[in-house]
Amino acid sequence: MTQLTALLSVSDKTGIVEFARSLHALGIKLLSTGGTAKLLAEHKLPVTEVSEITGFPEMLDGRVKTLHPRVHGGLLARRDVPEHMAALKEHGINTIDLLVINLYPFAKATAKADCTLEDAIENIDIGGPAMLRAAAKNWQDVGVVIEPSDYPQVLSELKAGGPNPQLQRATKFMLAKKVFAHTAAYDGMITNYLTALEPGSEEHGLEVPQRAEYPEVFSLQLHKVQGMRYGENPHQSAAFYREAQPVAGTLSQWTQIQGKELSYNNIADADAAWECVKAFEQPACVIVKHANPCGVAVGATLLEAYQKALKTDPTSAFGGIMAFNRPLDADVVEAINANKQFVEVALAPAITPAARAAYASKTNVRLLEVPLSKLSNALEFKRVGGGMLLQSADTVDIVGDVKVVTQLQPTAQQMQDMLFAWTVARFVKSNAIVFCKDGMTMGVGAGQMSRLDSARIASIKAQAANLSLEGTAVASDAFFPFRDGLDVVVDAGATCVIHPGGSMRDDEVIAAANERGIAMVLTGTRHFRH
Repeated sequence: MTQLTALLSVSDKTGIVEFARSLHALGIKLLSTGGTAKLLAEHKLPVTEVSEITGFPEMLDGRVKTLHPRVHGGLLARRDVPEHMAALKEHGINTIDLLVINLYPFAKATAKADCTLEDAIENIDIGGPAMLRAAAKNWQDVGVVIEPSDYPQVLSELKAGGPNPQLQRATKFMLAKKVFAHTAAYDGMITNYLTALEPGSEEHGLEVPQRAEYPEVFSLQLHKVQGMRYGENPHQSAAFYREAQPVAGTLSQWTQIQGKELSYNNIADADAAWECVKAFEQPACVIVKHANPCGVAVGATLLEAYQKALKTDPTSAFGGIMAFNRPLDADVVEAINANKQFVEVALAPAITPAARAAYASKTNVRLLEVPLSKLSNALEFKRVGGGMLLQSADTVDIVGDVKVVTQLQPTAQQMQDMLFAWTVARFVKSNAIVFCKDGMTMGVGAGQMSRLDSARIASIKAQAANLSLEGTAVASDAFFPFRDGLDVVVDAGATCVIHPGGSMRDDEVIAAANERGIAMVLTGTRHFRH
């Protein structure tokens, strides 16, 4: 039997010594380069430097070490093509049967604030991607491994082969697909970095180059998590994809505890609920229906927060998505069941064993655990015909920057209510009008073409839920263009209003607020959400 050969050259050395030791135990010859070869030799493993088979030393500060026919011929030769094997024999080239590589840490290097252009360029791997692509192209004959997490499966299959260690065909193809995705992502990172450099950056030598916020060419790689039965409607197909490195605490990192498969609309609404509930420090509950919060509240306990949130609009809450910023416990689940409230999805940082047991009989309810973090996506995307809109996330904190513009000063409680309403308004589709009091929403008007209509709808919602709007605070996601919207919310019972300001008629609206005897606060920050 011909001895198999493995070439190992890794930047991430996690588990590489143990992996190489197991390969050696299977009778596989070890080739390596640079630091990896040194590490294996230090652990008494018999390793052959690539320079010994190429006849050339590493040169040009390591830029050239594997770019040689004795390496690429050994990777690319098809074992089932006699002419290929004859060519290898003629030139004294041995086959390479297993390639274990991960690339220079370009992303890690360029994430450093003091990364120079030279640092970035030197962290662009050349030989690594070339070998990876060669091995992946010849996947029928060469196993190629880029992630330490794949070492156990590779070793298991090799050991199962006994005296003839080999990987299963399906495994080799799976590993090859990973390679092409990996090299594409790697090139995308380089493209994003280089095309974000301000003109003239290449002339500054070792200086840290200036980077634009958005590159000229933007590359994004997403990994398919699941297909779906359909999209927004049954006649539309759909799938869910996750970023390769999602921001900590974002929805895509959910773990499903029970329930049916998540639908397209479930995921969209769950994201809206999760981003909203993360904005509160106190125990909070957010109920979302069709992308809009229909009930939001904070309380001394999670149970209190849920009970208050439900009161806002119990009709809309039926079949909604509920998010909590504390572990979901049995008390809350029992209250939900007692209210006979149908829930599509409930998500929380954790779901206690007692809560799981209380929901066990509701097998259709989807229970999700999502790690809690205040972080949100750094960038938001919106698809348009033939293109994509990118923007930074709406995470501006206006606390401390508000300006009272009326004769009447808000009380401490009113200011607290206004800030709560303002936080909720950030997650309501424009035009948004939100009535709040004592840490709960009292009426929500969302997504109307006219701010005046949003104000009327919010008032109607409160009446339908038998909630009094007397003494409430109102948040508007953008300025009042005329006084009529202000008059509607004051007629409904509001005693204080918070909005961005910035209208050419601000003076008229402020005068109307003084006339009506309410307090008004301007934030200077708009919260459109389309």
